[in-house]
Amino acid sequence: MQYIDAKTLKQWLHSTQELAVLDVREHGQYGESHLFLATSLPFSRLEGEITRLVPRKDVKIVLYDDDGQDICLQAAKALDAIGYSNLFILDGGAKGWSDAGFTLFAGVNLPSKTFGELIEHHFQTPRITATALMEKIQSSEDVIILDGRPQNEFKKMSIPGATCCPNGELSYRIQSIVRNSNTPIVINCAGRTRSIIGAQTLINLGIRNPVFALENGTQGWYLEDFPLEHGKSHPYPQAKVDDQWLANIAALANRFQVPIISDTQFNEWASEMDRSLYLCDVRTAEEFKQKALPGAQHTPGGQLIQATDQFIGVRNARIVLYDSDGARAITVGSWLKQMGHDVAVLKDGIESKVSLPQIIGANLTDAHIMTDSELVSAHANGNTLFLDLRSSMQYRKGHIAGAVWTIRPHLLKAIQGHKGPIVCIAEDRIVAQGAYAQLATNGQNPQIYLCKNNLFPEPLDIIATPMVPPDSECIDYLFFVHDRHDGNKEAARRYLEWETGLVAQLDEQEKNMFSID
Repeated sequence: MQYIDAKTLKQWLHSTQELAVLDVREHGQYGESHLFLATSLPFSRLEGEITRLVPRKDVKIVLYDDDGQDICLQAAKALDAIGYSNLFILDGGAKGWSDAGFTLFAGVNLPSKTFGELIEHHFQTPRITATALMEKIQSSEDVIILDGRPQNEFKKMSIPGATCCPNGELSYRIQSIVRNSNTPIVINCAGRTRSIIGAQTLINLGIRNPVFALENGTQGWYLEDFPLEHGKSHPYPQAKVDDQWLANIAALANRFQVPIISDTQFNEWASEMDRSLYLCDVRTAEEFKQKALPGAQHTPGGQLIQATDQFIGVRNARIVLYDSDGARAITVGSWLKQMGHDVAVLKDGIESKVSLPQIIGANLTDAHIMTDSELVSAHANGNTLFLDLRSSMQYRKGHIAGAVWTIRPHLLKAIQGHKGPIVCIAEDRIVAQGAYAQLATNGQNPQIYLCKNNLFPEPLDIIATPMVPPDSECIDYLFFVHDRHDGNKEAARRYLEWETGLVAQLDEQEKNMFSID
């Protein structure tokens, strides 16, 4: 296995070569401290996510963990076994990076969130405080409040009177929402990034209405003790794109030099074996489910801007976007272009004839997937070890009496000394696949139970353990990101301070990776 030092990796990161830098620690560990341009790919989800994030098997990949030892070596071995051939390990891991004088960052989706802060500064995106917006609401002023997050986040908490319209849908649906060009439009999210990007999206598209980002989103609203609605859900606004609006979108593509490519050009790119190529569908989940291009990844537009690293694992790769009519893809492309990505839009969209190899998901063909009745029978066998691989927070809420919470990096320790059958309980097939692969390499043949909606069959005894596992062992959970939405005002303040402080942590090379215009 090849090791590289931090200074070499820093050079690679800011070159034009394709490179995947994968943090193979679990989500909570990654979120506490990681490289700015790293992609989180936890060891627990490695085999099930790698082909989606890193489709080309001979691309240069750098792995790191805390110290460049145990988990990295296991991850490298697993990737080598499925054909990834150009693997390196960061010598000393995250600690080695810090010891070399480079910054480690807390939080998630760092490039996207930092980009939002840079956008606000560059464009001087107008903003409105929670207090000022509440005054407009209380005075019955005509105002449109649009929540730029997807439905699941909107349902958790929303500003009273807001309509859910994710940022990636704005260019496609805003004309059906706005009836008066004098009506102020306020875009909000949970914090800052999507509020800023959503507001600036409408401004860049040339809408006539006054547009504002809600300062600090629902968190700012909550910190002012204003009420939030919970459990609200409704369909997205209708699509409407007339000829004048299409002209505005075409002007946006021209302004930010977003190429519109033919099927022929796409196929030429797809034939180039030395370049990575992503095909991204930026439409809604319902549209994607109804019809999608072969080999495409569903990357809902607003989230592709907000969390690019969750979909694209290779720096300097080619990204091709598509939708039904170009409005959404071009708008999303204009932002990815400014983030420094090599992006284009597929001219014929969903009617294109292009394809890529199908993304390989979790493979559990060698494992026995248990039925409910088999799980109940196994529980009656006092010699069976139950390993609960669901999230630590789900385990705390309720698990089978006697089941042990664990996670892939700790699996071998969890089974130490056990001689009987093993049952692995998982929320999804990807986690189950990782655990199965890990135990199989150790000569074990566990059975798998896929727990749907975290519900177990009767008559199993389900217990809650609010502090087990303890916080120190919940390496899958990033507390400071989640606590801000659970009634912890101090956590909300810390989060907002973290977000507004991101730009100050960048070095010049990290700042120069963006191309804001």
